[in-house]
Amino acid sequence: MFRKDRWTGAFFAVSGEDADAVFLSLKTLAAPLKSVKGIFYGHSASVKIEKLVRESVGVTEDYGPDLALEYAIRFICLLVEKKCFKYIDLLLKEIERILNEQKGILNVTVESAAAPDSGFEEDLEQSIKLKTGAEAVKVKTQVNPDLLGGYLLRIGDFYVDASFRGQLENMRAELIAAVEEMPDGGNNGEL
Repeated sequence: MFRKDRWTGAFFAVSGEDADAVFLSLKTLAAPLKSVKGIFYGHSASVKIEKLVRESVGVTEDYGPDLALEYAIRFICLLVEKKCFKYIDLLLKEIERILNEQKGILNVTVESAAAPDSGFEEDLEQSIKLKTGAEAVKVKTQVNPDLLGGYLLRIGDFYVDASFRGQLENMRAELIAAVEEMPDGGNNGEL
């Protein structure tokens, strides 16, 4: 069974004060490895992956000049050996969330029906910084035409649905509830 909290705990225990650099190395190394097809687990696969990664980055000896890179290589090899590399995206997301939290950076996701106007992200960042007291804000925007208009805003666990689709769904639910509360179920004797 995969335990995200244990893997992220191990990452931070090993990387220590170099967590940012190890994270960047891990993210950089993981990207091309995710596209490799085939079976990607076990000790023999781990040994092959380590050799391949070391050759591709030019680090042939253990503990080369870049300790962060070394930790990232070993972390990837451990994930492969323990049959957990398939969870790399989940781990990277959680590690980034924890690093940002430690630095006082607030992650914000905005989904809108169309691409936001220029300057929107900057205005949103400033507004959120003012209201939350966050040191920094990272805004990610996504286009989702299914929203019809408006936006969805996620700040950590806080969620705001100001989309037209969400408003229409709320109105529909309210109308259904109002009709169901009517004494005759809204039929007025008619079909």
